[in-house]
Amino acid sequence: MNQFSKLALLSLALSLAACSTVLENDKVNYKGAVKGPALDVPPDLTQLSGGSRYTVPGAPVTASSFQTSKTGSAAPTAINSAGDVRIERVGNQRWLVINRPADKLWGPVRDFWQENGFVLATEQVNLGIMETDWAENRAKLPQDFIRSTFGKILDPLYSTGERDKFRTRLERSAGGGTEVFITHRGMIEVYSTAQKDSTVWQPRAADPELEAEFLSRLLVKLGTTQEQSKTLMTAGPGKISSRVAVVDGKPVIQIEENFDRTWRRVGLSLDRTSFTVEDRDRSKGIYFVRYVEPVTDKAEPGFLSSLFGSSKTSSAPLKYRVALVTQGSTTTVSVQNSDGSPETSGNAQRILKVIADDLQ
Repeated sequence: MNQFSKLALLSLALSLAACSTVLENDKVNYKGAVKGPALDVPPDLTQLSGGSRYTVPGAPVTASSFQTSKTGSAAPTAINSAGDVRIERVGNQRWLVINRPADKLWGPVRDFWQENGFVLATEQVNLGIMETDWAENRAKLPQDFIRSTFGKILDPLYSTGERDKFRTRLERSAGGGTEVFITHRGMIEVYSTAQKDSTVWQPRAADPELEAEFLSRLLVKLGTTQEQSKTLMTAGPGKISSRVAVVDGKPVIQIEENFDRTWRRVGLSLDRTSFTVEDRDRSKGIYFVRYVEPVTDKAEPGFLSSLFGSSKTSSAPLKYRVALVTQGSTTTVSVQNSDGSPETSGNAQRILKVIADDLQ
């Protein structure tokens, strides 16, 4: 090939790249990603379609005889509104409170995820739950010279080694409005051998910033302006005192917060940490969850590994109840076995620690 032909070929490649490439400076971009092979998802990253309630909840359960020591007073949680939309935040948890019926929001929320490049893997209208398929955030790809020059021509050769999925839960409130929760789950591809000749997918921690980004975008989809959305999302977090304690011989979490807000926040934590919530009964303050306990001859792995069932050999799923009891301004979270009796095993302590860590 002569010099002229080489120059012509390079010129053509640059022209094609210029026409086909628009590199987004945004930190989130799931559009146009090449769909990869299905992930080998650990067992408890899937959710059972149990009898979760999508109806107006009853009153919270209380226990007048239950006494617990307070560790500090609760500071007010930042609450801001624009029109009929309000955002509530405690720590790194956020959710929307919208003065519209849930059935009027389902369609727009569904369209929202599709417009952002996602395929919906689960749609359970009766439960108020939709969940995206695994997708890759293309904004995380390196913006090196080759990619910036040739763009989409070479895009299929690039991979972040990460996948994300998002779960949206809509709950009707007693006033006729709707509370909208978005939670993130992540997977990361890592080498499985010392020779680095094969890889496996492992869970990675939930990203509250990704959750906030999509809540912000959803606010715009539902009618707020970009400026209003940014203002709502930048509100400072409220501070709530909570701690893990032992009461009457059983491990519990004590939270200086009323039942309603604790119920919402514990539900968010369960979604984030990938417990399988089979059912919920808000009138009794109970989440019915499933947990896979790994079987291993080696030292006990970290609890998140246990939770995701990443051990090669796992025991049969165990069923527990995460129970909330409110006395005055304090709500206590405990773990019960499948029969409703107090659970005092090591699993109960681990489950509560995971929830408590996420509530911070």
